[in-house]
Amino acid sequence: MWKRWPGSISTGGSSAPAPPEFEHDVSWLWPLGWTTAAFAAATLGALALRRVLLAARPRWASPEAVSATVGALRGPSLWWCVVVGLYVANEIAEDYALLPQRWHRLLVVGVNIAFVLSVTVTLAGLAGSLVSRAAERHLIGGAVTGLAQTVSRVVVLVVGILVLLSTLGVQITPILTTLGIGGVAVALALQDTLSNLFAGIHLLADSPLRVGDHVKVGSNVEGFVIDVGWRSTRIRALSNDIVVVPNLVVARETITNYDLPDPRGAFRLRISVDVTADPDAVDKALRDEIDVASGKIPGLLSLPAPSVTRLFGGEGSLDFAVSYHVAEMTDQFRVQHELRRRVLERLQRENIAMRASAQVA
Repeated sequence: MWKRWPGSISTGGSSAPAPPEFEHDVSWLWPLGWTTAAFAAATLGALALRRVLLAARPRWASPEAVSATVGALRGPSLWWCVVVGLYVANEIAEDYALLPQRWHRLLVVGVNIAFVLSVTVTLAGLAGSLVSRAAERHLIGGAVTGLAQTVSRVVVLVVGILVLLSTLGVQITPILTTLGIGGVAVALALQDTLSNLFAGIHLLADSPLRVGDHVKVGSNVEGFVIDVGWRSTRIRALSNDIVVVPNLVVARETITNYDLPDPRGAFRLRISVDVTADPDAVDKALRDEIDVASGKIPGLLSLPAPSVTRLFGGEGSLDFAVSYHVAEMTDQFRVQHELRRRVLERLQRENIAMRASAQVA
């Protein structure tokens, strides 16, 4: 503050006004400096804490989740550090009455709005990123992934907006009531669609099938899963047809997944020879033939090794079982055909009479 002090100077019998004197009031500099220092200290402290948190790598979290979280928080966290500094500086400035009370209130409201919105947008993006990474890890179809991302983001945004309205003093109870009534009406109108939607979410959470798996749904549909959508599951049948099954039907039916825990399959070929045949000769012939076949028939695994078991024979026959494993379920038909052909040729060379045609038990 500058002050002028009146006075006069006498020169040669005449008086003239004295030059103005000014006094500078610097009492406001100390509160301003303290407020600025507090802002800088709080901001730097928050930045140091931010650096420590972003560098942390919890053992219980997957690397993908940590990477997604750090990527989503790296930019907005800078603004949050500044917000901490502004809060501290505003409190100190209010104590020293550097600004009018109305300005303090407006500053607090503005900072609150910006902070809540930034947190909401950041969490919405983080939720979408985590859903996308989880979908990639579980080989979930793009349609369901997009839907799950949209739903997660909308939920976070709605919650953030409600928190913001509550912070501003707006009563959110009537809003929640309206949303509840509207939700019931929508649920009744879209009952079938929502049933398939939640059945799809159940399939994603339980993971009884994945894209690319060889599955059998119920007793009629068998093939490879090509997509798990928000309403239906698409399966490429063994006849190369596309079968569209509603998610609700898939969730209700018994699902046989031939690729879990691994795609290998175990089978048995039952062979019946005449009762007059030498059992030891038959056993030796079968063992020799499957040992040779395990290295020549595509899809027939040598480990676990094929085996021959003597069964209780029927009336007028000796029964044997050749047990073997195939690499994938789709190999079973080719392997069965080749084994039947080789076994029949070997038994004919050994002059062992067949009682009945070889068949799969």
